[in-house]
Amino acid sequence: MQRWRGLESLPGGWGRCVLTIGVFDGVHLGHQELIHRAVSLAHDRGVPSVLLTFDPHPSEVVRPGSHPAQLTTLRRKAELVEGLGIDVFCVLPFTPELSKMPADEFVHEVLVDKLHVAAVVVGENFAFGHRAAGNVALLTQLGHRFGYVTDGAKLITVPNAKPGDEITFSSTYIRACIDAGDVSAAGAALGRPHRLEGIVVRGDRRGRELGFPTANLSTPRYAAVPADGVYACRFSLLGAADQAARAAAVSVGTNPTFSGRERRVEAFVLDVEADFYGQRVGIDFVERLRGMERFDSSEALVEQMHRDVAQTRALLDPGGATPKGRSG
Repeated sequence: MQRWRGLESLPGGWGRCVLTIGVFDGVHLGHQELIHRAVSLAHDRGVPSVLLTFDPHPSEVVRPGSHPAQLTTLRRKAELVEGLGIDVFCVLPFTPELSKMPADEFVHEVLVDKLHVAAVVVGENFAFGHRAAGNVALLTQLGHRFGYVTDGAKLITVPNAKPGDEITFSSTYIRACIDAGDVSAAGAALGRPHRLEGIVVRGDRRGRELGFPTANLSTPRYAAVPADGVYACRFSLLGAADQAARAAAVSVGTNPTFSGRERRVEAFVLDVEADFYGQRVGIDFVERLRGMERFDSSEALVEQMHRDVAQTRALLDPGGATPKGRSG
């Protein structure tokens, strides 16, 4: 897969393509449907498939301070769409100037003049251009003028607990699930567990003193961190030769038993006797075990941690695999 930053990366002699556009935060099941349609249509037409996304998030440019919690880093997003068969991953810098571009001008300058689109695949709620004035109807209308077709795909919905009610899979819905600690529901909409990525940094080493040395994760600024609690997770070393996922009991919160104030993500990786400091890791949140609690003594906390580990092991069945890192 080719990766472009801006349209200046367009190769000479670029021909037609099939394009799908959006922020694609999470690359959830709805996004995956759009990508599958774009890849299939591109294959049928014998042209490349292109995914056009934006950085930074448009909300942060249009309304500074409103950046939503980020479900996937740009690096992770690229990895996921590459696995779905996209030929070109193009990141368009979202600037104040771009935010003020009228919808018809965006289509003419970006889609037609630069990318030479033969077809555009978007969700039925797709909006674009200044003040989000453009929609699928306008995209279709302009396609008749400029010689491309528009595929406005229906959103993916599933039944809700209430009879007759439905849930639409969207990045907003998934963020709400994660914020509530319902990582199982988030994973169902994503089609895989929600992942946090980051660098392992030194903590206060209290976990090591209690017999549960942890990897303390430094996460990106806008990362979607689940609600405080303890979770059964899978832990992976990213960019390493050995990226096998290992079971981990992960604590998210301020550690109230020891009057902590800083909110942390701390992973106890099962069956490990080594060090992870400075390594980039991914933590996939599979299931919430319990909320964050304050214990009357460190002994009571340790007893509960043993139960958390046993429950994690039972849920994930790691098979005794041993990774090559641990921290404290």
